[in-house]
Amino acid sequence: MADGTGVPAAFDTGMAILDALFTRSPIGLIVLDTELRVLRVNTATPPMQGLREADLVGRPFPRSHHVAEPEKIEALLRGVLDDGVPLRDRIVRASPPVYHGRERQYEVSVFRLEAPVGTVLGLALTVVDVTDREKARVRLAALDAVRQRVGRTLDVASTCQELVDAVVPAFADVAVVEVVDAVIRGDDPPLAPLPRDARLRRAAFRSSAGEGRSQAHPVGDVRALPGPTPYSQALTDLRSRAVRLHSGLPWLAADPPRARAIRESGAHSLLVVPLDLRGTVLGLVSLYRSRTAGAYDEADIELARDVAGHTALCIDNARRYTRDHTVAATVLRHMLPLHPACHTALEADGIARTGGGGSGWFDTIALSGARTALVAGTVWGEGLAATATVGQLRTVVHSLAALDLDPEELLARLNDTATLLAAERADLPPTNPLYREPAGAHCVYAVYDPLTRTCTAARAGYPAPVIVRPDGTVDRLETPAGPALGNTDRAPFAADSIPLPLGSMIAFPGTPALAACLAATESPLQKEDGHHSVHDLCDDVLYSLPPGIQNGDVVLLLARTRGFPPDRVATRQLDDTPAAVAMAREYTRDTLAEWSVAEETALNAELIVSELATNALRYGGPPLELRLILDRGLTCEMSDGRDTAPHLRHARTTDEGGRGLFIVAQLSQAWGTRYSPDGKTVWTELALSPA
Repeated sequence: MADGTGVPAAFDTGMAILDALFTRSPIGLIVLDTELRVLRVNTATPPMQGLREADLVGRPFPRSHHVAEPEKIEALLRGVLDDGVPLRDRIVRASPPVYHGRERQYEVSVFRLEAPVGTVLGLALTVVDVTDREKARVRLAALDAVRQRVGRTLDVASTCQELVDAVVPAFADVAVVEVVDAVIRGDDPPLAPLPRDARLRRAAFRSSAGEGRSQAHPVGDVRALPGPTPYSQALTDLRSRAVRLHSGLPWLAADPPRARAIRESGAHSLLVVPLDLRGTVLGLVSLYRSRTAGAYDEADIELARDVAGHTALCIDNARRYTRDHTVAATVLRHMLPLHPACHTALEADGIARTGGGGSGWFDTIALSGARTALVAGTVWGEGLAATATVGQLRTVVHSLAALDLDPEELLARLNDTATLLAAERADLPPTNPLYREPAGAHCVYAVYDPLTRTCTAARAGYPAPVIVRPDGTVDRLETPAGPALGNTDRAPFAADSIPLPLGSMIAFPGTPALAACLAATESPLQKEDGHHSVHDLCDDVLYSLPPGIQNGDVVLLLARTRGFPPDRVATRQLDDTPAAVAMAREYTRDTLAEWSVAEETALNAELIVSELATNALRYGGPPLELRLILDRGLTCEMSDGRDTAPHLRHARTTDEGGRGLFIVAQLSQAWGTRYSPDGKTVWTELALSPA
């Protein structure tokens, strides 16, 4: 159909649509010929306002529109001309005159124009200004990256490095984080305004130009901020500042190193954001743009505040952890001996290092009969609560060891204490931070007897000890592990004994992974030739551990067995007759004279042996045996075939008897009773005085 003028209605409608698109549409339209010359443009779009279509028609694209990287864009357009495949939603940067040279971002789509017979006529481009959208997308991506990547560790320096890694190059070309030095050490942050003499440590730096790029101060440098500058002012009023940088700024003279770094990096925009939390100052974040066009604006400042708020919270969490960890480590270090005690028949040393938040200990305890107790344990939880639990359990172990309990019985008593501690924690109010903390521990208790050359051990969830014999063979003391300390099921503990030839190494690793490393063929323990001290072996073991184990909690007790001098042990079987008392005194007198024991000590020992022999005859049963051991002190032991327990009595002045054990207790440094399947042994220890 046609109207009264003879023009088809469809043609008239199409021309009206084209006219509306090129004069009123907010979407930019550009038509190019096959030589990429401008044929027609939409001048209604904001970037083209103020320009006449005649000023653009005939000019080559993309230079006609001030597009960045024109050669690259031209190659893309010619590709569409050649193959006809449209180019959709391509982000193109340009600097239109209407924006006074400031760079903008446009989303461009390109389509090939063809005649009905297939002849290529040129290209049609649609252009949409997406600068604000892209800036918002970059900001959201940067904020999302910060929230995902910052705060994954409880280390202040690592948290700062995570921040600069997250914002460079997406949001800044250079990022610097400086933290109040006291915060790095775990101390409380100062209140705002920050004192002028407060020292800040440069904790992290990153540049999109590479780490070799010049910076004002190296990472780790500690100094006070000069002022007044935007940096010092931000830490005074806790307000962010966006600054356009140029050589004429007066405050640059107050901080020459920063002025030099700014000049060398070519930075044109600075954003300074304080790291503050609840009115306290933790540090400062400085963001620079050098390669990225455009200065920081209010939207960028708002984003930087969110980033700084999240980072400040993470730094404060890391600071609190550092403080608690430092206090706990200090308490633990002063609570435990620096080195485990070595004994005549045993050389021992160990490692108790916390790296993953836990707490552990090891110990050697001298027992009667020249024996040594070897103890190692790890406590659940972290911080001061775990350290306090270590101190409580270690004290209980020492007290129980003095009772000469068997390893399995000692762990059962120790479990009672751990269960009580767990119950006390469970009774805490839910608001207490310790309420949800686990309460429990793993422990191994072993007793080495150098006279029988055996080691008896019991375990409460602790990994099996690793034994390396002098010939290099490796064995595990596969005692049933038993439940962890603090359990309420009252499951019994079991003990196992294994012979240890002289020169054997026995290791008590704190974790199964550490135990596997010690049992491996390349372990330093298997290469040991007996010429290295146990202290050196501990170092070698630590050096050989994989980083994953080396950087975590490491608890390890190493011990090497040595021979006990046979001439310092004397044993005598006694008859079950009254003459045994005189025989015991005479044997003691002769033996101590041969050992050159001081006269006073020898007289006290003779009296003690007389009382022990008398009690064995009166209350015990055959066989009777006297054993004298000269070690760090003089040990007198009387064994008999009954398990009746001796009791110390306080006799009245009118009593004719009951003073035997009282005399023994007064003359000896320590005394006690230990039991065996064959009866009991009453022992005493006397301190050696100079001959």
